[in-house]
Amino acid sequence: MWARSRQFHMIENDLPFLRRKLAGPEANLDFDMFVEIEKRGATDYFGYIVPFTGDDFGDFGQNGVVGSWVTDRPGGFNDSDLQSLLRIQQRLAVACKMVIKEKITENVLSAYLGPDAGKQVLSGQIKLGDGESTHAVIWFSDLRNSSGLADSLPPEEFITLINEYFQCMAGAVLDSGGEVLRFIGDAVLAIFPIRGGHENEGEACATALIAARDAVDRMGELNKSRTKDSKDPLGFGIGLHVGDVMFGNIGVPARVEFSVVGPAANEAARIETLTKTLGHQVIFSDHFTSALKEDWQSLGKHALRGVGEPMEVFYLENLGN
Repeated sequence: MWARSRQFHMIENDLPFLRRKLAGPEANLDFDMFVEIEKRGATDYFGYIVPFTGDDFGDFGQNGVVGSWVTDRPGGFNDSDLQSLLRIQQRLAVACKMVIKEKITENVLSAYLGPDAGKQVLSGQIKLGDGESTHAVIWFSDLRNSSGLADSLPPEEFITLINEYFQCMAGAVLDSGGEVLRFIGDAVLAIFPIRGGHENEGEACATALIAARDAVDRMGELNKSRTKDSKDPLGFGIGLHVGDVMFGNIGVPARVEFSVVGPAANEAARIETLTKTLGHQVIFSDHFTSALKEDWQSLGKHALRGVGEPMEVFYLENLGN
């Protein structure tokens, strides 16, 4: 359909304008759309292309606006009409370019930082220290034996493997409404912000638990596929915690990163490391389990590196065991 369209014809033939009379002795209905709109009373068609220029939009002609005007006036457009439309199109193209440029910026920031962080950066929070304290469920997940896999696989195959793993972990977080903040090597740092204060902890924890179940299921399907291809299954760990983190800009003036920092983020990472020794792929902190009623099974108190007091951690039957 696109290859038969009048827009494709204009672009392929570098035609800045396309005029077609749709009624009377000069009528030329050489595109399907003209036949359709002529039946609805159209008498004249005027199409145009305005290419964008500038480094931010690529080479001349690669991006721009394609538009058209149609009238049902008997006799079609007159010369004065066309002059007015030519004046309008340039101004319209400038306005469209600005809107498109802003949307591209929003999409890039959302892809690299996450929706909330992207909006904050776009609003001007770009200085070191800009940010806010956020109460959230904190997710930290990690891939097992990634160094060995990187050494034993060709780079292209390892990148494919990592992206398949991230699709299981980060994909589950995003599909449940969480925010992925960082990919730290083969680890995923994400949060489920607790909106409206501590009274909504249970709702955020329930959402994070849904994401954890989804991630485990996805990894199960991925490992089934790997087994069929005579490949070793992938091991992983997920730690879930609740606490206050600073959600903002860290780094140096020349290179700023929008992320979360604070004791609770470190504790989530330490909880995840316990999955390596306690025999469970998903482990929850006592802060998490106190906010959500489930059949939690205690794994006892454990000392976490860099954390003052031992923390009791828990698991759920039939979840990552």
